[in-house]
Amino acid sequence: MAKPLEYNATLAERIDVTDALSIFRVEPDQKPAERPWFIPGQYCVLGMNNAEKPELGSVRRSMSIASAPEDEGATEFYVRFVSKPESENPLTHLLWKLKTGDRMYMRPVAAGNFTVKDSVELTDKRLRVMVAAGTGSAPFLSMVRSEVRRNPAVDLSQWVLLHGASYSADLGYRDELMRMVDRNRLKYWGSVSRPKEDPTWRGDTGRVEGFFDGGRLEDLERRLGLSPGGFNPNNVVVFICGLTGTITGTIIPLLDRGFVPDFKRIREALGVPTEVKPTVFYEQYDTEPVINIKDEAVVGPLKARMQAGLATL
Repeated sequence: MAKPLEYNATLAERIDVTDALSIFRVEPDQKPAERPWFIPGQYCVLGMNNAEKPELGSVRRSMSIASAPEDEGATEFYVRFVSKPESENPLTHLLWKLKTGDRMYMRPVAAGNFTVKDSVELTDKRLRVMVAAGTGSAPFLSMVRSEVRRNPAVDLSQWVLLHGASYSADLGYRDELMRMVDRNRLKYWGSVSRPKEDPTWRGDTGRVEGFFDGGRLEDLERRLGLSPGGFNPNNVVVFICGLTGTITGTIIPLLDRGFVPDFKRIREALGVPTEVKPTVFYEQYDTEPVINIKDEAVVGPLKARMQAGLATL
């Protein structure tokens, strides 16, 4: 049983986007000595003690930060309620019982390397295509918010956010992002995977990784103002945050364009030369490869595609 947590933060505000999606704004007791205290793309650890079933102890989980590091006040997290948890003590089931003013745990230090600084040079001029499924938009929201906080008139035309959700109501922060489209030239497209149950939706449909399938990738190229075949590592770097299916569903078709995953064991399995820099980066809290590199039946065809993709560059 996990040791009980000593609560060190207060839920300053909770905004329910839907029944299963909420924005939690958490105020730590220990205020940052200076700002910015984290880098956009990093995460914090949130935790709760199970008061109703104390025999289950406490639970902690890593959560990407949605607020900008320049923001004053509470730190923002975008969280989905896990309806079918694998754990008998799921954090979201405890978070959903909280109301404004309740106490909780938040590690007052941010961590993680899923940042532009740790992926490519900050001065890199390539398009930054951010692929988000559900609450995976949080780190990307932090990135573009930070740009706008530092310069409200900033040109975000280098930034591209592709956001997938089951229904249009699940596309959290859409109004704020559309304002960035109008004011800052952000490129943003949401995609709904259950359009038959969302008859008023007029945007893209299908899972977000579907943007990279066949003709849809050609359409995306046209939207981005790229020439045919121009969606390649010379012009684009890709960041992904979502479930494993979103990550693999994005990585695999992009192998044909020569995009190299930022995971050493996968690169080695696909025969990528050590001097070739990665161009696909994804958020992952564990160390297991998202591709089964131990299965030759899986790796063999992907290695061939990777080598053919690299040859086109």
